[in-house]
Amino acid sequence: MRRKITPDMSKAALEAVDWAAMDAVTDADIERQIAADADVAPEILPVDVKAIRSATGLSQGVFAARYRIPVGTLRDWEQGRKQPDTTARAYLHVIARNPDMVAKSLEA
Repeated sequence: MRRKITPDMSKAALEAVDWAAMDAVTDADIERQIAADADVAPEILPVDVKAIRSATGLSQGVFAARYRIPVGTLRDWEQGRKQPDTTARAYLHVIARNPDMVAKSLEA
């Protein structure tokens, strides 16, 4: 594949790139790299709300109550009618990683 050379790319920089390795990178590789990079903005990270809830074994109603998410909002996210905003995505990622800690933190 031919590469477009832009004015800000030096010849040495272009020669240093392993283009065969770059061409071999798959979409799955890119997704894994994004997921592993702590500096990636939360809004870029994909979130599968239904999978997160299913992993807890909770119904929509119980999950919504436990994590203080309106059940209608949860349904909209799961059915793809709406997407969680940046803050909600971050919250859902925290729930996915440690659901019991989040629930305990929310206990009154």
